[in-house]
Amino acid sequence: MSITNVPELFGSMVFNDTVMKERLPKDVYKKLKKTMREGTAIDADVAAVVATAMKDWAISKGATHYTHWFQPMTGITAEKHDSFITPTDDGHVMMEFSGKELIKGEPDASSFPSGGLRATFEARGYTAWDPTSYAFVKDGSLYIPTAFCSYTGQILDKKTPLLRSMDAISTQACRILKLFGKDVKRVTTTVGPEQEYFLIDREDYAKRKDLIFTGRTLFGAMPPKGQEMDDHYFGALRPRVAAFMQELDEELWKLGILSKTKHNEVAPSQHELAPIFERGSLAIDDNLLTMEKMKLIASHHGLVCLQHEKPFDYVNGSGKHNNWSICADDKNLLEPGDKPEDNLQFLVFLACLVAAVDDHADLLRMSVASAGNDHRLGANEAPPAIISVFLGDALTPIVEALVKKEQPEAHDRESIDLGVPQLPEVLRDNTDRNRTSPFAFTGNKFEFRMCGSQQNLSDPNVVLNTAVAEQCERFVDYVADRADEDFTTVAMRFVRHTFRDHQRILFDGNGYSEEWEAEAARRGLPNLKTTPDALPAMVKPENIKFFEKYGVLSESEVHARYVAKAEQYAKLLNIEANTMVYMTRHMYLPALFDYSGDIATSVATKAELGIDAKAEKKMVSVLTDGINAISDAVDDLEAKNAQAKGLEDPQAADDCYRDVVIPAMTALRTAVDDMEKVCGHDYWPVPSYNKMLFYV
Repeated sequence: MSITNVPELFGSMVFNDTVMKERLPKDVYKKLKKTMREGTAIDADVAAVVATAMKDWAISKGATHYTHWFQPMTGITAEKHDSFITPTDDGHVMMEFSGKELIKGEPDASSFPSGGLRATFEARGYTAWDPTSYAFVKDGSLYIPTAFCSYTGQILDKKTPLLRSMDAISTQACRILKLFGKDVKRVTTTVGPEQEYFLIDREDYAKRKDLIFTGRTLFGAMPPKGQEMDDHYFGALRPRVAAFMQELDEELWKLGILSKTKHNEVAPSQHELAPIFERGSLAIDDNLLTMEKMKLIASHHGLVCLQHEKPFDYVNGSGKHNNWSICADDKNLLEPGDKPEDNLQFLVFLACLVAAVDDHADLLRMSVASAGNDHRLGANEAPPAIISVFLGDALTPIVEALVKKEQPEAHDRESIDLGVPQLPEVLRDNTDRNRTSPFAFTGNKFEFRMCGSQQNLSDPNVVLNTAVAEQCERFVDYVADRADEDFTTVAMRFVRHTFRDHQRILFDGNGYSEEWEAEAARRGLPNLKTTPDALPAMVKPENIKFFEKYGVLSESEVHARYVAKAEQYAKLLNIEANTMVYMTRHMYLPALFDYSGDIATSVATKAELGIDAKAEKKMVSVLTDGINAISDAVDDLEAKNAQAKGLEDPQAADDCYRDVVIPAMTALRTAVDDMEKVCGHDYWPVPSYNKMLFYV
């Protein structure tokens, strides 16, 4: 592919704005764009015209089928494909696609997670077209982004709460902007998800049942070399990896995905892709497509893409940084402007964001909780489980000065004179970073760094959007209650009081330190270290009311999500435990029997010759003790897993897996890994870390 044809290639498989302008009547195009821009409803007549144009365009791109593409509570995507063909009276077919088929689909809802909202026999579900995301053609089908709900209208997907939360923050942020004299019809959130992942050789992957069944290695001794030399980070790309990345870029660009940056990450065989920012829901759609394409294209190069948060011990795991900002009329509201009123506006939104994170730290932690992410958070490679906000060395003095009613000291960087005596200077281009901070300001956005590499980013963005909407409404109400006072004075008082009341969440130091954990406890910040600790926050009465107030989730929908998440955690741990038992009994123990038996035979043979096989005798003893330890540990794990699996209450099951099963899994892994260190290489039944992480 020549770089000169990238503009022509980009978005070539997307029913985007350019295509719509070409193929839709002007009045239909304007109505559809209004829906996309302002969130207004779309009528059936417009949908019918759009459907015909969309079908004709898709057929021109080689499509024969269409699918409603949705995001069930599994976190990944789902699709059911129907052809465009319709029979005619003369025994032939014609290609048709109606507005009704565009707007609504009816997939079976019985086999998706519902958290108790649906019984197995209640199969009917609906998908509803999301006109705010572009349709696209992939693998011979027209993909139509949709929401997913039950027959009774209760939502069963990840996208609908996200869209609702985007409406909530838009409504409340527009009210703030109106106070600043700006008539804005819609405010949008933007997201830029940085995606980390591993690539390993496909032949090695095929020999590891743990990778196949669970996405991570449940066994594996420490390799002689890890990441301690810092020689992989930003290093030269392996030729196979470079070829993979080039093909990935090409495929993503065809789908209109703004793939921008690619590089080696810290751990061996770890890499990262970063896109350009997009509107929140579209960015998440594109990230899910990116993850799917990564897995497919890796297979073209004899590789497998691992997106688990912790596929290998002893080296860094993978996250997905959620770079979040808020925009109106294509202007970033988290970037100080050139005018004094813009800087005051920036401070108001900054204060709202800080308060939102503090008030709902438990929900933000819950939103990124998973069995996989538990291995990563707080492991000196990712942010701790304690939520805090990093503002940097430019904004922090401003906030401190505001709280103290002082003027901040001047900095060497370019500053902006606000021209209002009550307002401090705000510094431009504050791009300091703190890799240990879960929620860091990085110039004109906040980077939420706790998200797991394989998760759907809808969950954290739902919480963040709704929490900021709540604070925006609080500001509007605060000003309304003081309508007889000067607006600037009132706004600055709100900013100052908000920063004062939420100072506990602000922390610019080392989030990995033990001192911070103790300090956070003194500040009263929650430290929810595991998924079973974090999930109950979702069903606190005050949090249910919070989601209900802004129309994001009903009480039954909140409970359903809690149950679905709790059940997923238990199911994943059960699969991991079962996989460990299987691998131990069918692979590791037989290999160790063979190896120890061969050495014992050597000892006996040498004894017949009158030779004292001292080293071999010692090895047989070590192997025998190790085999016995493994045998005891696998029996113990099997019994404890059965105990946890027998618990019906989701929270009780999760607690049992955390407190009983995981320690048993750790004990078995330790016993097996100890034997990997002494077992002959030719006997060991699976590729080691040495092999998988350092392929050529």
